[in-house]
Amino acid sequence: MVVTYMENVFIQIRRDLHQIPELGFQETRTQQYILNYIYSLPKERYEIQTWRTGVLVKVLGRNPIKTIGYRADIDGLPIEEETGYSFASSHQGMMHACGHDLHMSIALGVLTEIVNCPIDDDVVFIFQPAEEGPGGAQPMIESEEFKRWKPDLIFALHIAPEYPVGTIATKKGLLFANTSELFIDLKGKGGHAAYPHQTNDMVVAASYLVTQLQSIVSRNVNPLDAAVITVGKITGGTVQNIIAETARLEGTIRTLSAESMEKVKERIEAVVQGIQASFQCKASIDYGSMYYQVFNHEELTAEFMDFIREDTDVQVIECKEAMTGEDFGYMLRETPGFMFWLGVESEYGLHHAKLQPNEAAIPAAISLLTRYISFKGTR
Repeated sequence: MVVTYMENVFIQIRRDLHQIPELGFQETRTQQYILNYIYSLPKERYEIQTWRTGVLVKVLGRNPIKTIGYRADIDGLPIEEETGYSFASSHQGMMHACGHDLHMSIALGVLTEIVNCPIDDDVVFIFQPAEEGPGGAQPMIESEEFKRWKPDLIFALHIAPEYPVGTIATKKGLLFANTSELFIDLKGKGGHAAYPHQTNDMVVAASYLVTQLQSIVSRNVNPLDAAVITVGKITGGTVQNIIAETARLEGTIRTLSAESMEKVKERIEAVVQGIQASFQCKASIDYGSMYYQVFNHEELTAEFMDFIREDTDVQVIECKEAMTGEDFGYMLRETPGFMFWLGVESEYGLHHAKLQPNEAAIPAAISLLTRYISFKGTR
């Protein structure tokens, strides 16, 4: 593969951004990097706004009748990097382990192309914070800044380590699940391990609760639907000879329909009420970040897939829906559009400390998306 100067620029941008991952709504260095780059482009061809740690850029069309939206998320994850990169994260305990460094560099590449070769319609590039948590999409679309430039259609990508470079995967309708975090705190009465009858043991209560939560999916969700309740962490107690006064369960809920999400939460609350009565304890539930399903607009998605098949050498795959979550679903609930997977062929998957996406996907995506936006926005 012959790498051109422009391709090198955006690969280097990815590497620069990879070194400064920041958690949700803390992306100050990332925001400044994005702004510094955008300010290097011809200023008469775009307008710019900031929202919290995010950035919105409107590239002015020659004769606009609609606004095309493209979203890239910008935050990192609390993961200690193990890639061995020479450009590894300089922020201890944080890493771009979900590919948002690629998402940003691709968006900046497409932005550059559209600024230098304007199309008829306006294009809004949305650099959104806090996708990994606590969730930036919903408050962003409710902001005055976003409403001022609300797009008429919107799309986004997510890297996919399991697909080779030069591959796009998507589908009409449901692509990603409804997701919710789950935190349950139990408080009883602790005491000496030799006198259990004088206590209300929260380790035992938590153990019963975990097993009962697993029955919700098997007995309360339609077998033709799909749902997952995973408890990934339990904490309780202090030492081996003290009965635990408190315990905490941390997990996630994922469903393929919004209705099932509500049903699952109703059953969780009923089960927790039962635990309170059985173990004479107090319980509280916090659902943390909740993401709405990513539901691709059928006509726009079909058009995008046809465009790839007919006008590019990129392979397009019609994939299955996944239980992953993405707060881009909130944007699609308000505006027609779609999301797709971009192949980056990495041995290690998303949220892994050794994720190493193939950087050849960056220029390939910039070329594809520039052509698609030009196709959608030029009459």
